[in-house]
Amino acid sequence: MNSQNNTDCNQFETYSSRRSFLSRSGMGLGAMALGKLMADDLQPSSFKGIMDAPHHTPKAKRVIYLFMSGGPSQLDLFDHKPMLNKMNGEDLPDSVRMGQRLTGMSANQAKLPMAGSAFKFSRNGQSGSEISEILPYTSKIADDISIIRSLHTEAINHDPAITFFQTGSQLAGRPSVGSWLSYGLGSENANLPAFCVLITRNKGGQPLYARLWGNGFLPSVHQGVQFRAGKDPVLYLDNPAGISQTQRRSMLDQLKQLNEIQLENEQDPEIATRIAQYEMAYRMQSSVPDVMDLSDEPESTFKLYGEDARKPGTFAANCLLARRLAERDVRFIQLFHQGWDQHGGLPKGITNQCKETDQASAALVTDLKRRGLLDDTIVIWGGEFGRTNYSQGKLTKTDYGRDHHPRCFTQWVAGGGFKGGETYGATDEFGYNVVKDPVEVHDLHATLLHQLGIHHERLNFKYQGRRFRLTDIKGHVIKSLLA
Repeated sequence: MNSQNNTDCNQFETYSSRRSFLSRSGMGLGAMALGKLMADDLQPSSFKGIMDAPHHTPKAKRVIYLFMSGGPSQLDLFDHKPMLNKMNGEDLPDSVRMGQRLTGMSANQAKLPMAGSAFKFSRNGQSGSEISEILPYTSKIADDISIIRSLHTEAINHDPAITFFQTGSQLAGRPSVGSWLSYGLGSENANLPAFCVLITRNKGGQPLYARLWGNGFLPSVHQGVQFRAGKDPVLYLDNPAGISQTQRRSMLDQLKQLNEIQLENEQDPEIATRIAQYEMAYRMQSSVPDVMDLSDEPESTFKLYGEDARKPGTFAANCLLARRLAERDVRFIQLFHQGWDQHGGLPKGITNQCKETDQASAALVTDLKRRGLLDDTIVIWGGEFGRTNYSQGKLTKTDYGRDHHPRCFTQWVAGGGFKGGETYGATDEFGYNVVKDPVEVHDLHATLLHQLGIHHERLNFKYQGRRFRLTDIKGHVIKSLLA
């Protein structure tokens, strides 16, 4: 580790060690908490992260992550494999599988019949990117996105795979990507959380857990805040019945005084976090209704995103809210859309999923671009792994399913200094193994952090005697994807 890295690590150790922090402060912890975490009630300012400045000049300020929970089939969306259609129904050759593990859902099948896609592919834009016919809107932004076909992951089941993408580890308890960015860079808007989460309502599929946007061992001020559809977008934010705003402010002032006394006595930094969160909640009472109110959006916006954008809680409405949050400089905006786990009935199931997400995903990129926000906003689209090239269960002329496949899958990324119209990496002619430019999950994380001005090895946190980082002990920046 070079001297600069040592300097950074010492800084992080000072931040995370209570005794070291206290020994270096000329004033009490309570006063420090007031100076660093408390914003003026009338003129709130954004809070800083642990980094005094970016490690290098950033290309992006924020991230919008469109996470398709369940594992979309890359073979039916972005990775066209004519060989599968040619050999449809034939057993997967052992020379292709090479003994690689299967899930328990298809391991007992007597045969693994290869399944060609039911959908046509076409080349789009000046780049000629191949995209499926069930993504007509995404096809129109082909020159704005980089399609990464060579992603691979270690996890073959949903929970560890989703946890891996969100936290850099298959084990629960680590900080999520948004929490790391909040911790490192802080917020540019003191009236909204640095990390916001939006989930499509009334969708079945693999369960989602709050720990996927949790802060792990980082201070709890960095956890994601979930916005919900309905009259209470953020739970418990409104004043109780009969309590005026003046009474609320008076209560918070007195509570702050009590917490400051406790902070001085117990020297627990989480008390300072609690004070900051109370103040944030107070400011959100006006900022959240403002961001959720779509009455100022013109008809052209709903034409762009689709009629579903008028319905709170739909994916389209959440994409529109993501743009509004990005306009207000929220650092990390996470959208979850469930239902991509098509072990059977894939042609019908994936078509419906695309109808729910395609137009709004493309509209978000288009909307950001026309507002001048795409240049410094990274948009990511993808799930936790891919799907197999063989059919799980019975293969017919009109129907098939696909099992989990971590060996190779596709995501796309746009904006924030990434190239547009790029197709990166390649899989074999059977769509089973990566054959060119493999991209591991930590590589994607390292590249995202790089675009935000962060060297992925230098943003870390000491916990239980070890320094942790989002990319763990791996990860390299994929410079070929960068403009």
